[in-house]
Amino acid sequence: MAAELFGERGFDAVSLDDVAERLDVTKGSLYHYFASKEELVSAAIQTLGSAWFQRLRDLPAAAEGPAPARLRALIREHVTVAVQDHPAALRLFLVPDEWPPAQRAAIKELRRRHDRLFRDVVEEGVATGEFAVVDLDTALHCMHAAMAQSPIWYRRVRGAAFDRAVERLVETLMLLVGGGH
Repeated sequence: MAAELFGERGFDAVSLDDVAERLDVTKGSLYHYFASKEELVSAAIQTLGSAWFQRLRDLPAAAEGPAPARLRALIREHVTVAVQDHPAALRLFLVPDEWPPAQRAAIKELRRRHDRLFRDVVEEGVATGEFAVVDLDTALHCMHAAMAQSPIWYRRVRGAAFDRAVERLVETLMLLVGGGH
């Protein structure tokens, strides 16, 4: 919840009073666990970022099989998490320059680990001839940018329509690596 609040408004626009109100706790109870707003936001960033990374890394469909199937699974899961589970919190990871230095460094490390998951699958697909990319970094930048926009594009889409929208996005992004159907 704190991560979503910081994601919605940004670091400077959120006070500990705002967090306490959102969590329905007293400001004093927040200070019992966190010495400062910076410490609280660091914990929120680390908790959300690590959980998101772990969810992608431990995704069974992303661990075995051919690279195209694994990349599809990673994209699908990322979009599902971004749209359905943490749409506001995604902003935490998109504009790290807005954050104080310690949080900026943590965000950049989480982004590096996240990128590495996708990069490893794409590199493997290129090595096996399953993928062909003009430029790996550009393809991954475009892929990550589209996935980051998914909460805006699909925030009001539910059920079977959401599933269809995600599948269209997955197939479109697979074209970036020459892995479309």
